[in-house]
Amino acid sequence: MAKQEPQRSCLGCRTAKDKRELLRFVLAPDRTLVPDPQGKLPGRGAYTCWQRECLRTAAAKNQFARSFRGEVRSGGADALIARVVQLLEERIGSYLALANKAGKVVSGSDTVAEAFKRRTPGVLFVAADLSGESRERFVFLADRAGVPVVELFTKDRLGALIGKEMRGVAAIEQSGFITTIMTELEKYRNFVREGCSNHE
Repeated sequence: MAKQEPQRSCLGCRTAKDKRELLRFVLAPDRTLVPDPQGKLPGRGAYTCWQRECLRTAAAKNQFARSFRGEVRSGGADALIARVVQLLEERIGSYLALANKAGKVVSGSDTVAEAFKRRTPGVLFVAADLSGESRERFVFLADRAGVPVVELFTKDRLGALIGKEMRGVAAIEQSGFITTIMTELEKYRNFVREGCSNHE
């Protein structure tokens, strides 16, 4: 018999879900509220959905203080949201860097375009500051091939993650990295979009 996953309730919308499906927060020794996206930090946890409106609601209603039974230093909802977004982007970037070390990344306009001709990549990273015409070209190639597109990093940052100078595009070849990156990307997209799906 499969072991039942522990459930927790979102402090924002009060929906009960499996603990692993929620965004966890813990308290630092100085009672600063710390996002724990991987659910690995020590201490008692409090939870919200992977949606910023739930986090904003929980902060506005002082639910973290109630959950942790005392003063909580959070810096406010906007600061918490910005920190979660930063952690998620860092997580996605770290998997891109790992895939590069494993030899699964191609980068640069010509090389990536050639990759689409020879085989179908698993995911395409397009720099957020890539010029319109170039961006449209690669988004078209990805859409035609059914390849997910990730637009998170600047050209400088994208290049740095794979140990190169500026890069407008980079593609991860089909590999075990794809499923993990897409899982993290789904969390990111759920979190940054407006509204809470539990209220629909």
